[in-house]
Amino acid sequence: MARISSAARVRDAYSRIADLDRPEIWISLREEAEAVAEAAAIDARLDAGERLPLAGLVAAVKDNIDVSGLPTTAGARSFSYDPSADATAVARLRAAGAVILGKTNLDQFATGLVGTRSPFGAVRNAWDPARISGGSSSGSAVAVALGVVDIALGTDTAGSGRVPAALNGIVGVKPTRGVIPATGVVPACRSLDCVTVFARELRLARTVTRIMTGVDGLDPLGRAWSPQAAAEAALPAVPRVAIPTREHLESLADGWAEAFRAAVAGLAATGVEIVEVDISPLLAAASLLYEGAFVAERYAAVGDHIDAHEELIGSDLDQTVAGIVLGGAERTAVELFRDRERLDRLGVAAREALAGTDALLTPTTTWHPTIDELRADPVGGNSRMGRYTNFANLLDMASLAVPAGAVGGLPFGVMFTAPAFHDEALAQLAERIAAPRVDLLVVGAHLTGQPLNHQLVTAGGTFVEAITTSPDYALFALPTTPPKPGLLKVLSEGRAVVGEIWSLPAAGFGVFVDSLPSPMTIGSVTLDDGRVVSGFLCEPFATQDALDISDHGGWLAWRAASQSPRPQQQAPSPAS
Repeated sequence: MARISSAARVRDAYSRIADLDRPEIWISLREEAEAVAEAAAIDARLDAGERLPLAGLVAAVKDNIDVSGLPTTAGARSFSYDPSADATAVARLRAAGAVILGKTNLDQFATGLVGTRSPFGAVRNAWDPARISGGSSSGSAVAVALGVVDIALGTDTAGSGRVPAALNGIVGVKPTRGVIPATGVVPACRSLDCVTVFARELRLARTVTRIMTGVDGLDPLGRAWSPQAAAEAALPAVPRVAIPTREHLESLADGWAEAFRAAVAGLAATGVEIVEVDISPLLAAASLLYEGAFVAERYAAVGDHIDAHEELIGSDLDQTVAGIVLGGAERTAVELFRDRERLDRLGVAAREALAGTDALLTPTTTWHPTIDELRADPVGGNSRMGRYTNFANLLDMASLAVPAGAVGGLPFGVMFTAPAFHDEALAQLAERIAAPRVDLLVVGAHLTGQPLNHQLVTAGGTFVEAITTSPDYALFALPTTPPKPGLLKVLSEGRAVVGEIWSLPAAGFGVFVDSLPSPMTIGSVTLDDGRVVSGFLCEPFATQDALDISDHGGWLAWRAASQSPRPQQQAPSPAS
C-alpha cells in the first residue's frame, strides 16, 4: 500500500480548515507554504530510507505548550511570548515526522473544563455547535474530532485531556504524571500537570504517547518508566474492573446512566469481572483541587501576571479564571499542609476501596451543557464536569478516555483510571470497549459543506482525508432531492473521481447504511493509491437517464461549472 504523502496531507488539512470556517479553534496557524515545505522535506527523508513513525500525520498543539516560531499565549494576548525552542513533547513529535499546523484555543491558563473561558472565543462542540466542547484543551480536541488534524496535544490538571475527548467522541490519553516531560509547558498547577494526547483511534493515541515518553534531564518532575512498574501493572487472565455504586452515578445527564450500564455490560462480555466499589474517597479528593489550598499553585503559576494586568480582567483576562487564580493568593501554608495531610489519608482510603481491582471505570464526565447553559452558571457548571476526573492527578493515577456510543445524538464517553504506571493495562482494557470504526468514501452531498454532511457527523463520523479514486469510475448527476451524484464502476472509458474519506463508528456506520434510500448503495471502491475502501455507489439502473458528469472529475467541480453564468456571445463589430 502506498504511503500517505506528508505534503498532500498538509494541503488537505489547510483545505479542511478553510471549508470548516471554525476560527475559534485556533489562536495561531503556520503559513501553509511553510508547513508544506516542512512536509516535503519529510517525504524526501522517507524516500531516502529514514524511518519516521509519524510521517504523513499532522498535529495541533494547545497554546500553553511551546512551538518554536509561534507565540505562546496560554489564552491571553497580554501573556504572549515567543519561545526560543519547542517544548520537549513537540520536539519529539517533529522528530518522529509529524507536522505541526498551529496552536489551539483553550480555557485561559488551562483553568476550566468547558472551552468557553477564552478571549479568543468559545470553542464550539464538533457535533453540536450550540454545546460546549469541553476544556481546557478545547481547540485541540475539536481539531481532531473534525478531522483537521490526526493528533493533538493538550494538558490535564483536572481533566482537560479527558473531558473534551468525551464530549467530542475521540480518545484522550492522560498518562502517568511526569512520564512526558512538561518542559516548555506553561504551568497551571506545576506539580499536577500532564501533557496529554488526542486522536480518533486508540492505538494512534498510545503510539504518540509512547514517542513522547522519557525523561529529558530538564523537567525536575520527570519520571522514568521502570520495567518493574510495568510488570506490576500487567493484567491478569481475568481482569477485575471497579465501577461506582449506583448512588455515585445519580448526577448523570438523562440517558447517561443507561449508556454507562451498556458500556459496563459490553466490557463484562469480554471476560472482565465487574466489581461495585464505594468511590467516596476519590470524590472527596477531587473536591480538594479547587475548594482546597491546592489552588494556590495556580496563583504561583500566573497570579503575578493577572495582578499586574488587573485592568484587563473582563477583556483579555477571563473574569472567572482571574477569580479562581487570584483566590489562590488567599490560601495559607498551614491550609496547604492540612490539605496535603487530608489528601494522603484519602489516598489510603482510595487504595483500600480499589484493592484487588485492575482499574476503575467511570463515565468521563456527568453532562453536556449548551454554551448558554454554561454561561448562566460558569462555576457550578464547570464543577459538574470534573466529578470523575479531578482526583486522578492529585492521587497520582493514570487515565484514558474512550468513546462509548452516543446519547441523544451526542457522544458519550467512559474513562479507565488506575495507579501510576498502569498505562498499558488501561490501554488493554480500553481496547475491549473502544468501538471499531469503518472508513467510508463520499463523493457528493455528504462532502464537507454539502447539505447531507450533517448525517455523517450525527453518526459519529470524522473527516480523515481528501482522496481520488482509481480511473475506473463514472459519475452521474442523479435527479434526486437534494441533488446528489451516483458513482459507478465501469469496464472502459472510466475517470478518476475526487472525494473524501470519513471514519465512522461501526454502530453509526450500520445505522447510516440502513437509512440509505434507493438507488444509493455501499460497495468497495478502489483509490488511486491502491487502497480499497467502502464507499457510496449507485445501482446501474439509476444512471440510464442521468447526466454523465465524469469529465468534471468530481461533484463539486460539476456543481461549480453548472452554476456559473454562461458567457454571453458578443455581437459582431461593424468592422467584421
